[in-house]
Amino acid sequence: MEKDIAFFDFDGTITNKDTMLELAKFATGSKNYYAGMFYLSPWLIAMKAGLISRTKAKEKLLTHFFGGYSIERFNEICLQFSEEILPRLIRQTALEQIKNFQQNNIQVVVVTASAENWVAPWCRSLQLQYLCTQLEIKEGIVTGKLAGPNCNGKEKVCRIQQTFSLYTYKNIYCYGDSSGDKPMLEIGTEKYYRHFTT
Repeated sequence: MEKDIAFFDFDGTITNKDTMLELAKFATGSKNYYAGMFYLSPWLIAMKAGLISRTKAKEKLLTHFFGGYSIERFNEICLQFSEEILPRLIRQTALEQIKNFQQNNIQVVVVTASAENWVAPWCRSLQLQYLCTQLEIKEGIVTGKLAGPNCNGKEKVCRIQQTFSLYTYKNIYCYGDSSGDKPMLEIGTEKYYRHFTT
């Protein structure tokens, strides 16, 4: 029997904001968050200028805000964030499309550079599969480094191809909103770029 599958980016596609930044604000409070962003601004500017990679800037941010947390505490914060804050950030049109796919027995997969720790609880609540960036944990402590490649750009396609036999699907729907999603969009039989606005 022919089957279909849909791949969704998360930040900016399903959500209307960057969830890593919103998590940092939630976890540390607005005052500490803005102070931290001021401290991190040289690395963020360097990233925008192409002087350092997105991965390097991401690790700087994660290390500053979450480095040293026990994984138990960090996961508690992520779960609370996914239950209390994430629902406010979800684009309702994206959520409606996801549910429409599910009602038509089309498999939905979230493919994101955000970490599994705060994306997975939301995905599990909707019975969605997910492919996410993994964080490095050493002796039960979040280091702020990534464990493996950042799930962005071509890595999104690599992760998809490692997990799914795409030739078995008739229709492949892909949704994204940034340059980091364009390689994933290219594998779609139907491609939607910045499709959701509300």
